[in-house]
Amino acid sequence: MKRLITVLIFCIITLFTYTQTQDTFNVPECSHAKFFSYFLKNSKDIIQTPLLNDYDVKFYFLDLNVENNTIYISGKVTFYAEVVAATMDTFAFELLDEMTIDQVEVNALNEPFSQVSDEVFVPLSNAFVSGEIITCKITYHGTPPTGGFFSGVSTGTGWDKNVTWTLAEPFAARDWWPTKQVLQDKADSVWIFLTTSDENMAGSNGVLTNVTPMPDNKLRYEWKSNYPIDYYLISFAVSEYQDYQIYAHPAEMGNDSLLIQNFIYDSPGCLENYQDGIDQTAEFIELYSDLFSLYPFHEEKYGHCLTPLGGGMEHQTMTTLGGFSFGLVAHELGHMWFGDNVTCATWSDIWVNEGFATYTDYLANEFILGQAAADAKMNSIHNSVMSQPGGSVYVPPAEVTYDNIWRIFDGRLSYNKGAAILHMIRFELQNDEMFFQVLKNYQEQFADSTATGLDFMNVLNGTSGQDFTQFFNQWYFGEGYPTYSIVWSQNQTGTYMEVSQSVSEPSITPLFEMLMAYKFSFNDGTDTTVCLNQTANLNSFALPVTKEITSLQVDPDNWVLNHVGSITVGLDTDESINSFTFLPNPANNKLNLSFSSNNQLTRSIKILDLNGKVRIFHTSDLNRFALDISGLSAGSYILQIEEANATFSKKFIKQD
Repeated sequence: MKRLITVLIFCIITLFTYTQTQDTFNVPECSHAKFFSYFLKNSKDIIQTPLLNDYDVKFYFLDLNVENNTIYISGKVTFYAEVVAATMDTFAFELLDEMTIDQVEVNALNEPFSQVSDEVFVPLSNAFVSGEIITCKITYHGTPPTGGFFSGVSTGTGWDKNVTWTLAEPFAARDWWPTKQVLQDKADSVWIFLTTSDENMAGSNGVLTNVTPMPDNKLRYEWKSNYPIDYYLISFAVSEYQDYQIYAHPAEMGNDSLLIQNFIYDSPGCLENYQDGIDQTAEFIELYSDLFSLYPFHEEKYGHCLTPLGGGMEHQTMTTLGGFSFGLVAHELGHMWFGDNVTCATWSDIWVNEGFATYTDYLANEFILGQAAADAKMNSIHNSVMSQPGGSVYVPPAEVTYDNIWRIFDGRLSYNKGAAILHMIRFELQNDEMFFQVLKNYQEQFADSTATGLDFMNVLNGTSGQDFTQFFNQWYFGEGYPTYSIVWSQNQTGTYMEVSQSVSEPSITPLFEMLMAYKFSFNDGTDTTVCLNQTANLNSFALPVTKEITSLQVDPDNWVLNHVGSITVGLDTDESINSFTFLPNPANNKLNLSFSSNNQLTRSIKILDLNGKVRIFHTSDLNRFALDISGLSAGSYILQIEEANATFSKKFIKQD
């Protein structure tokens, strides 16, 4: 999912005002009544009845009546499921209390039901045992609540056309159809039949197998998909559309082609306005198929339904979006691999959806628009992440609640920091072929299923032969980012660097142990880049670089999420050793400085902390004097002396 608009707080509040809870639950025919009474309390936490885990969904059949100018829905939804509990005497599913259930049939028998706190419980006339197949058909109707980005069903206008569309992520499938909102239980297949007025077209998942005339000048659009699909990726959009079709030709498909089916408003100028953006979808599919694996749903299609949605939603094989900008189309298509084929196993692990899709947008910039565009994209990502000091990419389970959806879809953390993590993994590997092999192995291992962030880490470790456990502790579960400050010097034998790393959230992540690149530019116009491992907050390095250095740049290609504090040039050579001395080291309240030169030079004396911040500044023309450092807290500091055209730097320790 990609959001291009800012939604005000009142929209979020409105979105959740429909939730109803009851403190008592008394259904005599249901043996689980006491259990429900305990769990269905007034809570914003996500509490689902465990009865949802008594069966495994095999197939959903949605047969609905929809129109382009209302969110009213009526029809039937059929579950085909296999019992996995030892015994199942109650069939449970989810549907908002505001929706009216007319009838529930289980294996062709009408059954009583109770609708409580957006969950429905159907006591069964005959209990089922593990391995048996159950068919539950629910006839229902109603107008679900609306308001906010995450409404289950919305209606609006675009290009003078009315349009109704759905967006079920993360918890809104139950707004408009009876469902089971459990990520780990993908249905093996789905049919979505949509009956609407004959001036409309209705788009959905899978392949449009037929358009059947119905009574009262209606048409039924019959969509079928044979790929596993998660509940929130099932969708529809209905409007006065036109069908604009193009084709992609991924190399792995040989002479075959992949349909890209686009439902665009049937308004003058609409197709012409969006055509270039739509047509570029084919190039994206071909690129991603090369980088990650063949488009996962190549036996069906990819497509778009145009709506007034402020962004996009990656409904499987048929993205719903509000326009066709480069980044939006690239991002939502990337979800077909990362989010649809492989889906997050928990909403805490939304990174494997949104962080990855954001990085697919970066890769489209890199491979299609060029490195300059990719650099600008990554710079924007880094600026976003570092606009605040903290925040974890992993969403703690306690923060995954019905009233905290925007934490799950935090643009700075789930999207941008998530993409930055992948970019840093690519840098840590120092091997692009290996990086993309990791993505391919991940797609292969978890195809048609769900995964966590740690599942991806295990694929990364196994493929690369490296251990990224500490990396994930720092970047995925940890918070913040590092700042690098450097004091470097050079003599005839080599170059010397003291690299200090401070962090934005020291109480949570005190150190980022990782690779960092340093670019040396020389006086002859050449340059070289070296990569060094930061293993402590202060590391010293000796490098066999004797060519005269004119400048030093940290992370020249912007691989790592970081700030640069100070880069200080010192002359830590025999000359500097003889230029001045100071005692004691470690020091308490005073540093006694002594300069070898007898010239009456005015010198600048600075004390810098390891972030490069000047803590003491003093000028003097005395060759011997005591510098008061009593105001400094205990720690390591840099003493920097500037005289004439030379700068000398040495490190010391301040004690209490």
